Amino acid sequence: MNTTPQNSTQSDSHEHHISPGKVLLVLLVLAAIVGAVAVGGYLPRKEREEAANSAAREEKSSLARVSAAKVKRAPADTEIVLPGSISALVETGIYARASGYVKKRYADIGDRVKEGQLLADVEVPELDQQVAQARAALSQARQQLGQARASLLQAESQRDLAKLSSDRYASLVARGAVARMDADTQLANYKTSEALVAAQSANAAAGEENVRQSQANLDRVLALQEFKRVVAPFAGIVTARNIEAGALISASGGGQGGTNPQSGELYRIAQTGALRILESVPQSSAAEMRPGMPAEVTVAELPGRKFEGRVVRTANALDPATRTLLVEVHLNNRDGRLLPGMYSEVRFKVHREQPPLLVPGDSLIAANSGPQVGMLVEVADAPPGTRKVHLQPVSLGRDFGLQTEVIGGLKGTELVVLNPGDEVREGVLVRFELSGEGRGGAAGRGPADKTGSEKK
Repeated sequence: MNTTPQNSTQSDSHEHHISPGKVLLVLLVLAAIVGAVAVGGYLPRKEREEAANSAAREEKSSLARVSAAKVKRAPADTEIVLPGSISALVETGIYARASGYVKKRYADIGDRVKEGQLLADVEVPELDQQVAQARAALSQARQQLGQARASLLQAESQRDLAKLSSDRYASLVARGAVARMDADTQLANYKTSEALVAAQSANAAAGEENVRQSQANLDRVLALQEFKRVVAPFAGIVTARNIEAGALISASGGGQGGTNPQSGELYRIAQTGALRILESVPQSSAAEMRPGMPAEVTVAELPGRKFEGRVVRTANALDPATRTLLVEVHLNNRDGRLLPGMYSEVRFKVHREQPPLLVPGDSLIAANSGPQVGMLVEVADAPPGTRKVHLQPVSLGRDFGLQTEVIGGLKGTELVVLNPGDEVREGVLVRFELSGEGRGGAAGRGPADKTGSEKK
């Protein structure tokens, strides 16, 4: 009865027992799986790290690459464009020379007037009184002159009589007929008469001077009286009218009752058949300005229309404040299309014997010592397609945006680095390739020489 349960217990313990060999095998399999996973993740990462390190070493040991362009010379024939203001060749303001009230005006703005044409009448009662007073003074001076001349004739008669009496007494004294004292008395009377004649002659001369002075004063006030008539000094167009009938005007300037009473200007007249433009030409182009050279004038209000002008004179000296040369341009305006005061553009076509060099605007380096360019210099032992960088100081002219004038520091055969970065340093060897400008593209032909209107 007890034998059967014991056999059953031994059988169960044998079924649940795991051998050490199987455990070890399981462990080895697990270790192999973990090792395979670890190796599979490490190798790609190591390859990536090695590739990155290799690329970094290659980049560190390789030469920097830059774009370069050839230095160009600006064209010899070019044009200078300057803004200008058109003004009348002859224009003047008309002011009052006599103080009074405007009696009547005969011209208004836009009227064409002739030389000497009456523009306005001014009432000046004070001048009329001064004319009457001057005429009275002249009449009085003439009367005084007549009296002085009559006194002179009387004195001359008395002198002649005294001379005859003195001569007679002198002959009688010689014959002993009269006393010598009587002869001396007659001689003294003669000398006194001569002195009186001299005094009366001086009075007559003073009277003549008084008459001339009174006549001059009368002529002066008569001339002032003529200023009651305001006339045009030359033929032209009335461009301004600052008075109305009844306005009080003053010869010292200023007035009341006009459209611009405080200016003192009654009218403004201009001749618009010929116009002029005064231009301030920069120093860089001043040497090309010559009297007689043509100038082309355009205005925005007349598109497609070109007006031919000509340089008539220059100041022959630069303004020290602006370093510009004053140039006067004349142009014909017989059809009256141009108006004084219009804004215009003036083009001067010039030929330069020594045109400046041009470099791309993005090749300039702003250094503390001044502007520089990264110039590429050939090296004897350098690999093909490489050159050494030399930072060359330059003197700049005008800035045209895409290109800039260089007036010193370059010869015209250099290559310059475009958009220089930190790798562009003195003495560094770089690889370069020519840009579109360096290969003679459109930008390499050089810009037109424009000033003023492009930089507004």
